[in-house]
Amino acid sequence: MAKVDVSGLKELSNKLRKNATLEQKRAFYERTCRILAALFLRKVIKRTPVGDGQFEAVRNKDGTYSKYKKGKQKGQQKFRRLTIGGTLRRGWTAGQNTNPLTFAGTLQVKQVGRDYIIEVKNAVYYASYVEYGHRQTPGRFVPVLGKKLKKSWVRGQFMMTRSAMELQQEAPAILQRELAKYLREVFNGK
Repeated sequence: MAKVDVSGLKELSNKLRKNATLEQKRAFYERTCRILAALFLRKVIKRTPVGDGQFEAVRNKDGTYSKYKKGKQKGQQKFRRLTIGGTLRRGWTAGQNTNPLTFAGTLQVKQVGRDYIIEVKNAVYYASYVEYGHRQTPGRFVPVLGKKLKKSWVRGQFMMTRSAMELQQEAPAILQRELAKYLREVFNGK
């Protein structure tokens, strides 16, 4: 039978209980949640595809579609740009032109039991179709794209899934670094 001296661990536990206030603990958990959310946002924004925008076919006064008369695009249909691309990418930060860390600082952290949860979402209605893929009808003409659909299934981009898996691998090192910083603050009385 071996004897183990755990007096050092008991001393550390007592020191933590005495020095770390409830507010300090809650601030640590919330700060760590926001750091992880910001890293997730940075990864997912970088992976989110940017479209060309929306276009509208130009019509002549008599209602027929207008075509180019000369140049490289001679005989091709004319289009007018309605919107710029990047709506899905801007959807991650609610359309604000801020960096992910600043935006993550505005997100609400909820405490559910012993867990702290921060919700990151993209409000653009077609985000799930780009993430997971979708079906479509081949041969159908889409005026916004100006062409007919060719495939019956469009593969997903999995920008959120891949980012979450990557962050899950990096999280232990990040949490260890933040915990070391927190313990220095608690023991040094800052």
